[in-house]
Amino acid sequence: MKKLLSLFTLSLITLSLTAQSSDLKQIIDERADELEEQVIEWRRYFHENPELSNREFNTAKKISEHLESLGLEVQTEIAHTGVMGILKGGKPGPVVGLRADIDALPVIERTDVPFKSTVMGEYQGNEVGVMHACGHDTHIAILMGVAQILTEMKDDLQGTVKFIFQPAEEGAPKGEEGGAELMVKEGVLKNPDVEAIFGLHISDDTPVGELEYRPKGIMASVNSFDIKVTGKQAHGSA
Repeated sequence: MKKLLSLFTLSLITLSLTAQSSDLKQIIDERADELEEQVIEWRRYFHENPELSNREFNTAKKISEHLESLGLEVQTEIAHTGVMGILKGGKPGPVVGLRADIDALPVIERTDVPFKSTVMGEYQGNEVGVMHACGHDTHIAILMGVAQILTEMKDDLQGTVKFIFQPAEEGAPKGEEGGAELMVKEGVLKNPDVEAIFGLHISDDTPVGELEYRPKGIMASVNSFDIKVTGKQAHGSA
Protein backbone atom coordinates (compact mmCIF):
# COMPACT_ATOMS: atom_id res chain seq x y z
CA MET A 1 0.00 0.00 0.00
CA LYS A 2 2.82 2.40 0.92
CA LYS A 3 4.62 1.82 -2.40
CA LEU A 4 1.43 2.32 -4.40
CA LEU A 5 0.78 5.55 -2.53
CA SER A 6 4.31 6.82 -3.21
CA LEU A 7 4.30 5.77 -6.86
CA PHE A 8 0.88 7.20 -7.63
CA THR A 9 1.84 10.50 -6.04
CA LEU A 10 5.24 10.74 -7.72
CA SER A 11 4.78 9.02 -11.09
CA LEU A 12 1.33 10.12 -12.20
CA ILE A 13 1.64 13.81 -11.36
CA THR A 14 2.93 15.67 -14.41
CA LEU A 15 2.96 18.94 -12.50
CA SER A 16 6.37 20.45 -11.77
CA LEU A 17 7.49 21.13 -8.23
CA THR A 18 10.20 23.51 -7.18
CA ALA A 19 12.06 20.88 -5.18
CA GLN A 20 14.66 18.68 -6.87
CA SER A 21 13.30 15.29 -7.97
CA SER A 22 15.48 13.38 -5.49
CA ASP A 23 14.29 15.59 -2.64
CA LEU A 24 10.71 15.24 -3.85
CA LYS A 25 10.89 11.45 -3.84
CA GLN A 26 12.32 11.43 -0.32
CA ILE A 27 9.57 13.74 0.95
CA ILE A 28 6.84 11.62 -0.63
CA ASP A 29 8.35 8.35 0.62
CA GLU A 30 8.56 9.69 4.17
CA ARG A 31 4.95 10.90 4.14
CA ALA A 32 3.78 7.63 2.58
CA ASP A 33 5.48 5.77 5.45
CA GLU A 34 3.65 7.93 7.95
CA LEU A 35 0.29 7.61 6.19
CA GLU A 36 0.44 3.90 5.42
CA GLU A 37 -1.58 2.73 8.44
CA GLN A 38 -4.21 5.41 7.84
CA VAL A 39 -4.58 4.41 4.19
CA ILE A 40 -4.94 0.75 5.19
CA GLU A 41 -7.57 1.75 7.75
CA TRP A 42 -9.51 3.68 5.07
CA ARG A 43 -9.30 0.77 2.67
CA ARG A 44 -10.64 -1.67 5.24
CA TYR A 45 -13.47 0.70 6.16
CA PHE A 46 -14.59 0.94 2.53
CA HIS A 47 -14.20 -2.81 2.08
CA GLU A 48 -16.44 -3.49 5.06
CA ASN A 49 -19.00 -0.88 3.98
CA PRO A 50 -19.41 -1.27 0.20
CA GLU A 51 -22.16 0.39 -1.82
CA LEU A 52 -23.52 -0.36 -5.28
CA SER A 53 -23.41 1.96 -8.30
CA ASN A 54 -25.29 5.27 -7.90
CA ARG A 55 -25.92 4.35 -4.25
CA GLU A 56 -22.51 5.28 -2.81
CA PHE A 57 -23.97 7.76 -0.32
CA ASN A 58 -21.92 6.91 2.78
CA THR A 59 -18.80 6.35 0.68
CA ALA A 60 -19.16 9.84 -0.81
CA LYS A 61 -19.73 11.34 2.65
CA LYS A 62 -16.54 9.76 4.02
CA ILE A 63 -14.53 11.00 1.04
CA SER A 64 -15.92 14.53 1.10
CA GLU A 65 -15.32 14.88 4.84
CA HIS A 66 -11.66 13.99 4.35
CA LEU A 67 -11.20 16.41 1.45
CA GLU A 68 -12.91 19.18 3.41
CA SER A 69 -10.61 18.52 6.38
CA LEU A 70 -7.68 19.25 4.05
CA GLY A 71 -9.15 22.64 3.19
CA LEU A 72 -9.83 21.75 -0.44
CA GLU A 73 -12.63 23.16 -2.54
CA VAL A 74 -15.07 20.24 -2.55
CA GLN A 75 -17.96 19.47 -4.90
CA THR A 76 -20.44 16.68 -4.16
CA GLU A 77 -23.40 15.01 -5.85
CA ILE A 78 -21.69 15.03 -9.24
CA ALA A 79 -23.36 12.30 -11.32
CA HIS A 80 -25.50 11.55 -8.24
CA THR A 81 -22.81 10.46 -5.77
CA GLY A 82 -19.50 11.61 -7.23
CA VAL A 83 -17.08 13.81 -5.30
CA MET A 84 -14.33 16.15 -6.45
CA GLY A 85 -11.70 18.02 -4.48
CA ILE A 86 -9.72 20.84 -6.09
CA LEU A 87 -6.19 21.67 -4.95
CA LYS A 88 -4.71 24.92 -6.25
CA GLY A 89 -0.94 24.95 -6.10
CA GLY A 90 1.11 27.90 -4.98
CA LYS A 91 2.46 28.52 -8.48
CA PRO A 92 0.85 28.66 -11.96
CA GLY A 93 0.83 25.50 -14.06
CA PRO A 94 -1.31 22.85 -15.76
CA VAL A 95 -4.54 21.31 -14.48
CA VAL A 96 -4.27 17.56 -13.85
CA GLY A 97 -7.03 15.16 -12.83
CA LEU A 98 -6.50 12.09 -10.63
CA ARG A 99 -9.45 9.70 -10.63
CA ALA A 100 -10.58 6.77 -8.49
CA ASP A 101 -13.73 4.66 -8.85
CA ILE A 102 -15.84 4.15 -5.72
CA ASP A 103 -18.63 1.61 -6.36
CA ALA A 104 -18.79 -2.05 -5.33
CA LEU A 105 -20.19 -5.15 -7.04
CA PRO A 106 -23.26 -7.36 -6.42
CA VAL A 107 -21.12 -10.19 -5.06
CA ILE A 108 -21.33 -12.17 -1.81
CA GLU A 109 -18.00 -12.04 0.03
CA ARG A 110 -16.71 -15.47 0.99
CA THR A 111 -13.61 -14.62 3.00
CA ASP A 112 -12.83 -14.73 6.70
CA VAL A 113 -11.00 -11.42 7.06
CA PRO A 114 -12.10 -9.28 10.05
CA PHE A 115 -13.26 -6.49 7.72
CA LYS A 116 -15.29 -8.69 5.34
CA SER A 117 -18.49 -7.29 3.91
CA THR A 118 -21.83 -8.58 5.18
CA VAL A 119 -23.75 -5.85 3.36
CA MET A 120 -26.83 -6.75 1.34
CA GLY A 121 -28.35 -4.59 -1.37
CA GLU A 122 -30.80 -4.56 -4.24
CA TYR A 123 -29.62 -5.22 -7.79
CA GLN A 124 -32.00 -5.60 -10.75
CA GLY A 125 -34.87 -6.29 -8.38
CA ASN A 126 -33.04 -8.99 -6.41
CA GLU A 127 -31.44 -8.94 -2.96
CA VAL A 128 -27.71 -9.50 -3.39
CA GLY A 129 -24.51 -9.43 -1.43
CA VAL A 130 -22.34 -6.35 -1.93
CA MET A 131 -18.54 -6.52 -2.06
CA HIS A 132 -15.54 -4.52 -3.20
CA ALA A 133 -14.38 -7.35 -5.44
CA CYS A 134 -12.56 -5.16 -7.99
CA GLY A 135 -10.22 -3.09 -5.85
CA HIS A 136 -12.17 0.16 -5.70
CA ASP A 137 -11.78 0.26 -1.91
CA THR A 138 -8.03 0.40 -2.44
CA HIS A 139 -8.31 3.00 -5.20
CA ILE A 140 -10.36 5.31 -2.94
CA ALA A 141 -7.94 4.97 -0.02
CA ILE A 142 -4.87 5.61 -2.18
CA LEU A 143 -6.34 8.75 -3.75
CA MET A 144 -7.36 10.07 -0.33
CA GLY A 145 -3.75 9.60 0.76
CA VAL A 146 -2.41 11.26 -2.38
CA ALA A 147 -4.71 14.22 -1.76
CA GLN A 148 -3.31 14.58 1.75
CA ILE A 149 0.33 14.43 0.68
CA LEU A 150 -0.09 16.87 -2.22
CA THR A 151 -2.05 19.30 -0.06
CA GLU A 152 0.88 19.40 2.35
CA MET A 153 3.13 20.26 -0.63
CA LYS A 154 0.80 22.80 -2.24
CA ASP A 155 3.12 25.80 -1.79
CA ASP A 156 5.62 24.14 -4.15
CA LEU A 157 2.97 22.76 -6.50
CA GLN A 158 2.89 24.37 -9.95
CA GLY A 159 -0.68 24.03 -11.18
CA THR A 160 -3.98 22.58 -10.02
CA VAL A 161 -5.03 19.03 -9.18
CA LYS A 162 -8.60 17.74 -9.35
CA PHE A 163 -9.18 14.65 -7.19
CA ILE A 164 -12.12 12.93 -8.89
CA PHE A 165 -14.00 10.12 -7.13
CA GLN A 166 -16.22 8.48 -9.75
CA PRO A 167 -19.40 6.54 -8.93
CA ALA A 168 -20.96 3.78 -11.02
CA GLU A 169 -17.80 2.64 -12.79
CA GLU A 170 -19.31 -0.84 -12.91
CA GLY A 171 -22.34 0.58 -14.71
CA ALA A 172 -25.36 2.55 -13.59
CA PRO A 173 -28.53 0.63 -12.70
CA LYS A 174 -30.80 -0.07 -15.64
CA GLY A 175 -32.74 3.02 -16.62
CA GLU A 176 -30.35 5.43 -14.87
CA GLU A 177 -27.49 7.58 -16.06
CA GLY A 178 -24.22 7.51 -14.19
CA GLY A 179 -20.50 6.97 -14.18
CA ALA A 180 -17.78 8.83 -16.05
CA GLU A 181 -20.05 9.86 -18.92
CA LEU A 182 -22.45 11.67 -16.61
CA MET A 183 -19.62 13.26 -14.63
CA VAL A 184 -18.18 14.68 -17.86
CA LYS A 185 -21.63 15.84 -18.97
CA GLU A 186 -22.02 17.67 -15.66
CA GLY A 187 -18.70 19.46 -16.16
CA VAL A 188 -16.21 17.67 -13.93
CA LEU A 189 -13.42 18.37 -16.42
CA LYS A 190 -14.29 22.07 -16.78
CA ASN A 191 -13.67 25.25 -14.75
CA PRO A 192 -10.73 24.88 -14.77
CA ASP A 193 -10.30 22.64 -17.80
CA VAL A 194 -8.34 19.44 -17.16
CA GLU A 195 -5.32 19.05 -19.46
CA ALA A 196 -4.46 15.46 -18.49
CA ILE A 197 -6.11 12.87 -16.28
CA PHE A 198 -4.77 9.70 -14.69
CA GLY A 199 -6.34 6.70 -13.00
CA LEU A 200 -4.89 3.68 -11.23
CA HIS A 201 -6.05 0.07 -11.02
CA ILE A 202 -4.45 -2.50 -8.76
CA SER A 203 -3.52 -5.89 -10.20
CA ASP A 204 -2.12 -9.05 -8.69
CA ASP A 205 -0.12 -9.53 -11.91
CA THR A 206 2.01 -6.46 -11.21
CA PRO A 207 4.90 -6.79 -8.73
CA VAL A 208 4.49 -4.73 -5.56
CA GLY A 209 6.11 -1.34 -5.92
CA GLU A 210 5.84 -1.16 -9.71
CA LEU A 211 3.51 0.66 -12.10
CA GLU A 212 2.62 -0.45 -15.61
CA TYR A 213 1.29 1.97 -18.19
CA ARG A 214 0.75 2.25 -21.93
CA PRO A 215 -1.01 4.53 -24.41
CA LYS A 216 -4.73 3.88 -24.92
CA GLY A 217 -6.36 0.93 -23.16
CA ILE A 218 -4.65 -1.51 -20.84
CA MET A 219 -7.58 -3.45 -19.32
CA ALA A 220 -10.59 -5.22 -20.78
CA SER A 221 -14.04 -3.66 -20.76
CA VAL A 222 -17.53 -5.04 -21.16
CA ASN A 223 -20.93 -3.79 -22.21
CA SER A 224 -24.42 -5.24 -22.16
CA PHE A 225 -27.33 -5.19 -24.55
CA ASP A 226 -30.82 -6.64 -24.93
CA ILE A 227 -32.04 -8.67 -27.91
CA LYS A 228 -35.72 -8.79 -28.81
CA VAL A 229 -36.76 -11.56 -31.19
CA THR A 230 -40.17 -11.25 -32.83
CA GLY A 231 -41.41 -14.41 -34.55
CA LYS A 232 -44.42 -14.93 -36.80
CA GLN A 233 -45.89 -17.76 -34.74
CA ALA A 234 -44.70 -20.50 -32.42
CA HIS A 235 -46.01 -23.44 -30.43
CA GLY A 236 -44.42 -25.49 -27.71
CA SER A 237 -45.56 -28.47 -25.65
CA ALA A 238 -44.12 -30.61 -22.91
